[in-house]
This record gives sequence, structure tokens and C-alpha cells, in this order.
Amino acid sequence: MEHMNYCCECGTKLILKECGAEGMVPYCERCGEFRFPIFSCAISTAVLNPAKDKILLIKQYGRDFYVLLAGYINKGECAEHALVREVSEESGLKIVDYRLMKTAYFPPSNTLMVNFVSVAESEDLSHITDEVDEAAWFSLDEAVENIVPDSLAEQFLKNIVRELRENPHLFDGRTPDCTL
Repeated sequence: MEHMNYCCECGTKLILKECGAEGMVPYCERCGEFRFPIFSCAISTAVLNPAKDKILLIKQYGRDFYVLLAGYINKGECAEHALVREVSEESGLKIVDYRLMKTAYFPPSNTLMVNFVSVAESEDLSHITDEVDEAAWFSLDEAVENIVPDSLAEQFLKNIVRELRENPHLFDGRTPDCTL
């Protein structure tokens, strides 16, 4: 397992030290603290329209492929609040329901991705911000065809579409609190 070489607090070279059942863990002798791996956390979501038969895909950063809406979780923020905030910031849409689907580590950016499926209050894309180059609603099948291939976004999307088809009552019952 890859580990840090220097303390994230004081910059001192770390040593490996036994940490109970954790085994050998980087340790800062100056701070007297074990230093476990540090990584970013982000959300991604397949945003569904109110009828739950279309998925919003976006293009960003001048790239010519569609992805799921995503964004980093701020320090002190829970993933659910990041979901509601990111969707609002990028699309202007209000999330009225969501479900946690899956998590996966994304090595290129050293990020734990927390994937949701969410439901927007409307299909109105008139408030898309300049963070998004293009946004469009796709049927479930069209979304799978248009998502960037061989990507974590594609894996998440295929899992969501499969779950929606196998469990048509996914959003029946208690609605989570989506307010900030």
C-alpha cells in the first residue's frame, strides 16, 4: 500500500510504526500522531427528471463527451449536502429526492467518489451555469449510449439504470431530507 512520506501537519519525515490491528502505519515522531492516507471525496449523480424516465448528462471543461454531474465535498460538509449544493450550483435544479448507490475510489485524482441517483424538481435547464458547457436530458438507454465509455461514470450509470429497472419502487416511501 502506498503511503505518505512526510507529515501533513509539520512536514517531518514519517517513519513506519506498528499501530495495533492496523499494522505498520506512517507515524510522525514530532507530532506523536499516526498519519493515515489522505484523499479527496466527491459526489457524482445521475439526475433524474420528475417522471424518472430521463437522466441529465453534462459536458464540461471543453471536453466533447458526456458525464454525470459531480463535484467535491467541502471540508465539514456531508455528502448529501454536497449533492444538493453541486446540482444547484451547476444546473440550477433543485433536488427533491435521492438515494446513495455506490462508492468507488478514482485513482487519477486520488478521490473517493460517492455516487447517488437523484430526482430534480423540474426539467428546466435555463439556469445552467458557466461551469457546464452543455446539458441535455436523455432516456435511460440514450444516457447509457452517450456517457463517456470505459469510465467510472459509465459504471455508475449502468448500475443506476439496472437498479431503476429492477426496482421500479426505488423512490417510493420516505423521502430523505434534501434541504441544506
